[in-house]
Amino acid sequence: MLIGEYSHSMDAKGRVFIPAKFREELGENFIVTRGTEECLFVFSPEAWKEFAGKLQHIPVTDVESQKFLRLQFASATDCTPDKQGRILLPARLREHAKLNKDVVAIGVMSRVELWSKENWEKYNSYGSEEYEMALKKLSELGI
Repeated sequence: MLIGEYSHSMDAKGRVFIPAKFREELGENFIVTRGTEECLFVFSPEAWKEFAGKLQHIPVTDVESQKFLRLQFASATDCTPDKQGRILLPARLREHAKLNKDVVAIGVMSRVELWSKENWEKYNSYGSEEYEMALKKLSELGI
């Protein structure tokens, strides 16, 4: 299970370090794609297949969901870390997540998310009221 939070700098070429703990779980290569709320999702090949398997049942007549699928799969890229544990992020993905210099990698169960430090700090600063609302939503889902 992917957990934890790590901060690193992205170099001028657009390479970002993926922590060894995450690389152990993700494997030798992984899929990076657009995430929600201006972050990137990083999946192991197995987790990507599971994620894609859930999406394949969306009817082609569901126009709004098809927009999501197109953006999600068109932006996906296969990454293999170099010997220093860095991956090269395509410009379109860096732009989506507004990644410039400081990058935060967080573990979210079956995926890693890459955030700009600024956006992560903003997102992470929500108060106890928002946290309680999220817990209420989980309770409504039976969790």
